[in-house]
Amino acid sequence: MTYADTYRRSLDAPAEFWGQHASQLHWFTPWEQVLDASQPPFFRWFQGGTTNLCYNAVDRHALGALRGHAALIWESAETEQSRTLTFFELYREVNRLAAVLQALGVGLGDRIVLYMPMVPEAVIAMLACVRLGAIHSVVFGGFSTKALASRIDDATPKLVLTADASLRKGSVVPLKQMLDEALALTERGSVEHVLVLNRQLTHIAMHPERDLDWAEQLASCQQRTVPATPVPSAAPSYILYTSGTTGKPKGVVRDTGGYMTALHASMEQVYGVDASAVFWSTSDIGWVVGHSYIVYGPLLKGVPTLIYEGRPDHPDPAVWWRVVEKYGVTHLFSAPTALRALCKFPEHWLAQSDLTSLRWLFTAGEPLDEPTYRWASQAFGVPVIDHYWQTESGWPMLTNSVGIEHLPVKPGSPTRPAMGHRLQVVDANGQRVPPGHKGFLVEHGPLPPGTLLTLWNDEERFVRDYWGHFKGQQLYLTGDYAIEDADGYFWMLGRADEVLNVAGHRLGTREIEEVIADHPAVAEVGVIGVRDDLRGEAVLVVAVLKEHSTPYSADHIADEIRHLVRERIGPIATPHAVRFVSQLPKTRSGKIMRRVIRAIYQGDSIGDLSTIEDDVSIDMVRTAIAALQVQL
Repeated sequence: MTYADTYRRSLDAPAEFWGQHASQLHWFTPWEQVLDASQPPFFRWFQGGTTNLCYNAVDRHALGALRGHAALIWESAETEQSRTLTFFELYREVNRLAAVLQALGVGLGDRIVLYMPMVPEAVIAMLACVRLGAIHSVVFGGFSTKALASRIDDATPKLVLTADASLRKGSVVPLKQMLDEALALTERGSVEHVLVLNRQLTHIAMHPERDLDWAEQLASCQQRTVPATPVPSAAPSYILYTSGTTGKPKGVVRDTGGYMTALHASMEQVYGVDASAVFWSTSDIGWVVGHSYIVYGPLLKGVPTLIYEGRPDHPDPAVWWRVVEKYGVTHLFSAPTALRALCKFPEHWLAQSDLTSLRWLFTAGEPLDEPTYRWASQAFGVPVIDHYWQTESGWPMLTNSVGIEHLPVKPGSPTRPAMGHRLQVVDANGQRVPPGHKGFLVEHGPLPPGTLLTLWNDEERFVRDYWGHFKGQQLYLTGDYAIEDADGYFWMLGRADEVLNVAGHRLGTREIEEVIADHPAVAEVGVIGVRDDLRGEAVLVVAVLKEHSTPYSADHIADEIRHLVRERIGPIATPHAVRFVSQLPKTRSGKIMRRVIRAIYQGDSIGDLSTIEDDVSIDMVRTAIAALQVQL
């Protein structure tokens, strides 16, 4: 079956297509209707059916042929510890924690916030929540106390699960202390208990009556198994907050039946996973990639999934490659940012490990630039597949579906739509633009299974922000600009609010960054539009150079960058200023925080930095911009 045939069938016969995939999973009650699109844009998949996400991810294998097979592999470069759980061991641990949660009054529809490090207990907790029909909201363990408080206020959880601390390059991050501070800032006070995993990394203050020790609760709970709760297919499985243009995070709500069906199908279709695979997504469980492809996707498929605690370059730049060799990783899923950071180091770090187990390398979170693609392809000797998706989509929207047909790769393009996704590039009126023209990337409803149900406590915003941009048309707005070429390949140009207007000319930041990234001395680059009294906006370039990459001065490289942009795009795009820093401020998913650089330059308020990668990078950029302001 070719990509074209399969994709067409997913659009022309969605009930048959997705019903066939759903039937491979366990349902307590069969569905009556595959898709209910009677109240757009609120689409419901597998109406009338009841199921359980944990049962399908764990019980189905633990009580079957995969009982003794590896399910969860934990590797911590921070503590030099590792642990492997078989499916039956995972089943046992999930049941034990579910019994504890149930004894604390957790049940169907209750919200549970997780503020956890990258440890097996975090995955066990997610699975225990959905086992009971509770809705988990995982908050990334590096978020600030204010960001955590806002999410607790919005989700109104009955319970919060946390740990004493996590580690970041050997430094202790006191999660419990930060949670205490966040709870003091909350307005609604709905949290009845805090369950604390004590890793003995730092001293913790336990609040009487509210705080409970994780190990003690497990030891005291006599119940060892808890039946998986059948929930309606459309029942929320989790809330995951994503940034909004207004500054207030949006609580994306994911369903149960549609999500598990889409993820299970994607493991084979998108990632080409078979029974012999070992899957490693280097993300964090606090992000959508972590939810979908550290936890649920691989477990639904019945293959080992690797959860990693640590950074890609600590204690040295070879640590990831040792992990690949140690566990025979076959599918590696990472971000271009991480690859660009690692490609700066000498090749001997990569050559130390045996990477012959690796079959595929996937990237997401930001567009994969051509220089990084070329480096990765040569360094690993395996196909490198870029794909595009969002927190809202839950799984890839644009991808090379290698499990169906490995299409020719066009470096810089995430290829073509995934199954069921009706994507187009349109103008401001919602009309499709000709091939080669840029416009808004949109999707025609109904959206395929696994995509967002709504926004938590804000259906009005869900309709307005995602479906209200093009009046009278059922078009989902991704918020990104793109180009579709004559072959049906898509090219991402960055966020719609990251398009520059220089003297009346609209320039995509991504277009300029692609050109600059081609310079042999540039490791990473961010292009930002800053206010200019004459032209409206001016082009500011902030770049990171490769280590020991060139004998030339920074001024010489800056001149070469200006020439490169002027030659390939045109004089209007010529950077007004180029500055070099050692690190760019980024979100945890790897996206450059252009608004931070813009705000520092313009003297505006930086705003919420809860998703920043590393506070030190802000100081580095602030220093560079201070010097730059003298020149502009």
